Amino acid sequence: MRITVVGSINLDLVATAPSLPAPGETVTGATLARHPGGKGANQAFAAEKLGAEVSLIGRVGDDAMAGEALSLMQDIGVDLAGVEVDVAAPTGVALIAVDPSGENQIVVAPGANLMVTPEQLPQRIEGALIVQLELPVETVEAAVGRATGFVCANLAPAAPVSELLLRRADLIVVNETEAAFYGDGLHHGGGRVVVTKGAKGAAMYQRGVEMAWATPPAITAVDATGAGDAFVAAITVALLEGMDPAEALKFACAAGAFAATRPGAQPSAPERADVEGLLNGG
Repeated sequence: MRITVVGSINLDLVATAPSLPAPGETVTGATLARHPGGKGANQAFAAEKLGAEVSLIGRVGDDAMAGEALSLMQDIGVDLAGVEVDVAAPTGVALIAVDPSGENQIVVAPGANLMVTPEQLPQRIEGALIVQLELPVETVEAAVGRATGFVCANLAPAAPVSELLLRRADLIVVNETEAAFYGDGLHHGGGRVVVTKGAKGAAMYQRGVEMAWATPPAITAVDATGAGDAFVAAITVALLEGMDPAEALKFACAAGAFAATRPGAQPSAPERADVEGLLNGG
């Protein structure tokens, strides 16, 4: 299956600390790691690891961080021909603090991600499409409008989008906070809507009626960064493969759970065998 991801590319600077700081508080004793990240890149990487053929459209800066941000995708063969280099804006950076339970706080400096314009997109996007909202909304809307196949819209971080996007998307994925932001408008388009609820699981709806519910396998969380992106990639792959809603949700919940057992967004993305192992109690 062929999937195009139009989305963000970041370098994640991850500080694992004894606790997360309160406003105005300084927490010391952390360890620092650098990982490729960005919702678009994370979802592209995760979908490729789960067996899809993935192309990424995005933008990085003309700097040393760009190579780091793209390295893991290059290693596994994600098609990066659609990634352009911006000479004026830096590669996006996410500053992430993680505590021992896996909870995190994230601040993003989008940099070159904000320079991805509709002019960078092909006139037609063949196959399936995954988008998020870490690029300018007009670029996301243009990508959805040019898609010829299945469209998954991960509406994160929450921002106003057009009724046209909501109606065109075959699959919308949001967490509980994002679902509250959009309200009933999520369910007016007729596509499937998945609301994730962390360790409690996820529900799939169509026109506001619950179709399926799944809970993730029990795991010991290390770092939740990227777990939602692994979920988005997995639910898209599962539905494109023809899994029924309940089976697809279970598969995606297991993918997200596995991602939370390892540090970093892309380094934690599961192989197919990892997901199947969790589903089989391994």
